[in-house]
Order: sequence, then C-alpha cells, then structure tokens
Amino acid sequence: MARYREWDLACKVYVGNLGSSASKHEIESAFGKYGPLRNVWVARNPPGFAFVEFEDKRDAEDACRSLDGQRCCGTRIRVEMSSGRTRRDDRSRRPRRSYRSRSPRRSRTRSLSRDRDRDRRSRSRSGSRDRR
Repeated sequence: MARYREWDLACKVYVGNLGSSASKHEIESAFGKYGPLRNVWVARNPPGFAFVEFEDKRDAEDACRSLDGQRCCGTRIRVEMSSGRTRRDDRSRRPRRSYRSRSPRRSRTRSLSRDRDRDRRSRSRSGSRDRR
C-alpha cells in the first residue's frame, strides 16, 4: 500500500478539524457514499486530520462540495482537495522577519512610553511646586 504522500493528488482529499477520537471506519462510511475509496489515513500524532483517496477524481470533488462544513466524528469538518504541500512547505513560504527588523519598532514604542512617563513626572513636579 502506498504512503499517503504518494497517492494520486487528483483523487486525494484533505479532511481537517477532526476530533482526536476520529476513526477510520467513521471516515470510510461518510466518504464512501460518494464513490469507491482506495485509501484512508487518519493522523494520530498529532490528531485532527486525515486523507482520503478516491478511485475517481469526480467523486473526490463531489465529496469536498458536500461534506465541507458538515458534522463527522463529533465535529464540523473541513474538506478540500489536497494541495500536496506540507505544513513545512507553508511555513517556508511565509516571509520571515529578522530580529533586526523588529528591534527599531520596539525601541520606538519604548521611547514613546518613556517620554510619556517623563511628561507625567514633570507635570506632577510642577503641580507640587505650585501648591507650595
């Protein structure tokens, strides 16, 4: 049996937002209504998602349209055609900010708050001088 990463991408469906108690049997019965299945893989560590491979691309698309947002395995599931990308791929596509790019912003807010503190001190001192 091929690993889920090697399945036919045109027939592969991602199922997200599954509860930790989701079972392969429940998923097979829900998705099997839309056509014959080749494979079902349920994540255990970390739980919460699964992949389903249909024999026909059209059945996979029908299942996505019909089951997205429906209740299955105790929660409202997210169902979409698998993109083939991993979470690691998604993280590498995000622009990263270096430590240096964040530091000027932080120092500016700190200096503004320090200026406000100085203003408060000077006001309170001047107020106390007037009272004497």
